[in-house]
Amino acid sequence: MTMKNVNIAELKAKLSEYLRQVRRGRVLTVMDRTTPIAELVPYRGAPESIRIRHGLRKYSRLARVPLPPPLAIDLDVVDLLLEERQGER
Repeated sequence: MTMKNVNIAELKAKLSEYLRQVRRGRVLTVMDRTTPIAELVPYRGAPESIRIRHGLRKYSRLARVPLPPPLAIDLDVVDLLLEERQGER
């Protein structure tokens, strides 16, 4: 790939010509005076698409999914939450 700098006014005046060059593999750097602001590169096609995998449909509704057993802890979660919230004040 070859690179070429082109200013905005020239790009606007000869857009079709520059797009043909990009289609053939040339990379264009668009300049605003001496500052590069964009790069036109040939389109390479879409990257490998994402495959969407559907669920196994083991349960007909979310409400039918069994919950895990409760944790065996000696703490009251509500008391912990209240204690944490009191510390923030």
